[in-house]
Amino acid sequence: MNNINPYNMKTLNLLVPFLVIVMLTSCGSKKNLVYFQDEPLQESVLVSEPKELIYKPDDILTINVSALDPQTVAPFNLTLIPGGNANDPLAAQGGLQQQTYLIDYEGNIEFPVLGTLKIAGLTRTELTDMLTEKISEYVNNPIINVRLSNFTFTILGEVQNPGTFTIPDERITILEALGLADDLTIFGKRKNILLIREVDGKKKYSKVDLTSVNVVNSPVYYLQQNDVIYVEPNKARIRSSTYNQNNAVLISAVGTLTTILAIFIVQN
Repeated sequence: MNNINPYNMKTLNLLVPFLVIVMLTSCGSKKNLVYFQDEPLQESVLVSEPKELIYKPDDILTINVSALDPQTVAPFNLTLIPGGNANDPLAAQGGLQQQTYLIDYEGNIEFPVLGTLKIAGLTRTELTDMLTEKISEYVNNPIINVRLSNFTFTILGEVQNPGTFTIPDERITILEALGLADDLTIFGKRKNILLIREVDGKKKYSKVDLTSVNVVNSPVYYLQQNDVIYVEPNKARIRSSTYNQNNAVLISAVGTLTTILAIFIVQN
């Protein structure tokens, strides 16, 4: 058996750590995996939230006007159309449902009899009061029922079921929203939930710590329509993302190369 040349042994000892470093540096990094790494949080942190949802362009509303005499408010209601369901409180009998109002890009809707109404920027209470005042000029004691039909939010990142969700309601908390996404995976950062919201045409950002009971006091605890929630992956997920098929091939190739070099050095 040949003696191992000390010089060759020294070379091998230097080569193996080098190959290990090559394998490690081939792994994924936070830069390659995490979304929104450069969000300007210092400039756009949300500091307050309205207590009521505020209507915006592209919102779809159902507005129903009722009174003791249904005939007097008929001109203020849109035509019923097929497609109602038993769970819709505004649906009529016989499979009919109330038509809806789409708020246009200028923040307006076209309301029967009253014409063009600017409602973007109003809360449900403010819109109800405005309609009650205007319709009271034609009808005694009208009852106004307003509902948002397309409350939508998006959840991305380390949750079991990411996606865009639409609910028939105007009030949902960030915890309830994450529940609809089947909760965070074990790889999600609980202390670093990012919420993105559009306020007055500008994107705003806020971070939420789900490990604190004070989350219920967060100004973004209640969502607004079109909010985006992002759950950042933790270090374990970032490391695990490296163990895919390509890296397995690379590791195998490096291991084979190391073996060949070791044999060559020993034999020489």
